[in-house]
Order: sequence, then structure tokens, then C-alpha cells
Amino acid sequence: MQSLKVSVLFCWLCVFSCAEKPAVDAGKMKWGAPGAAAAEKLKWMTLEDAASGLKNQKRPVLIDLYTDWCGWCKVMDKKTYSNKDVTSYVQQKFYPVKFDAEGRKTITWNGKTYDFNTRHKTHDFAIYLTNGQLSYPTTVIIPVDGEPQAIPGYLAPNEFELIAKYFGEGKYGKVSFEEYQKSFKSQW
Repeated sequence: MQSLKVSVLFCWLCVFSCAEKPAVDAGKMKWGAPGAAAAEKLKWMTLEDAASGLKNQKRPVLIDLYTDWCGWCKVMDKKTYSNKDVTSYVQQKFYPVKFDAEGRKTITWNGKTYDFNTRHKTHDFAIYLTNGQLSYPTTVIIPVDGEPQAIPGYLAPNEFELIAKYFGEGKYGKVSFEEYQKSFKSQW
């Protein structure tokens, strides 16, 4: 019985030690000029901010698709999106958006409106982004004038670098990912 109590306590501590406060509401932040490098933290945008930015300057949109209960989402925030190389690169090359897959706010993207889907208990925009293959975290990159490309699962900074640079350097659609990966040299 004593070992059961210790096991339960250990599990409880593991689960709740990964918790962190929710992301800052990007809509309340002041944004600098597009392409400005981030000093420390990645400055997440709202989807509306990204759509406005696309009208002025074409660049890919990077969406961090997360849920509040997802432990690996929190690890990715802490280890990947807090990495100075990741932060600087993403801020320069993408419109970074953090999107809660279980959020209930109605949104519009490219003229189409998306709502929370009560049947699937997730947002229709998350279903669209992942083509119905929901997994958290998922990094979604929407290339300029392209369709969403979903990369499911936790990505460490070195794994993230390969994918981010493939899209950020404009290689997507021009060079196969396999070819790009063969010649890729990590710098982070």
C-alpha cells in the first residue's frame, strides 16, 4: 500500500511539474517591423496579424498547434521555441502563430470561416491544418501561396532547424525534402 501511495504521488508530481503559465495573448502585444530579430522570446502573432502581414510581405506562416493539456507542447515551448537560434530564425523568416486547437473563437482564414467543432471537440481550423490527423504538438507551415504542411510531434531545436530552413529558405516545392536533407548542414 505504501508503494502505491508513493507511485501515485510520483505520477502526480511528474504531471504537474511540467505545467507552465499559458502563452501571452498575441493580440495585446505591440509588434515591431516584420523581419526584426527577436531578442529572447518568440513574439507570437494572432492569425489576424499574420493575415495582415501577408498583405504587405509574403513569407510562410508557422503555426504552433497546441492544447492546454498537452505536456509535449509545453516541452516544445520551453526547449524549442525558447532556443535563441529558433527564435531569431522564426521571427525573421515566418509569421509565427500560436493556435489553441481547442479554442472556441470563430476565425476567418483566406475567406473561409472556422468554428469550434462540438462533435470532434476541437476547432475546425485545426482539422483543416492537419487534414484531420490531429496530434499535439503539431508544427504547421503554410508556404507562400501554398497549402498547410503539418509536422506532428515534438521537435527538438536541431530537428526544427532542418524543417524551418527547408521552408524559410524557399526550398519547399523546388527541391524534394529528401534531397535537401542530404545536403543540409546544421548550424544550431
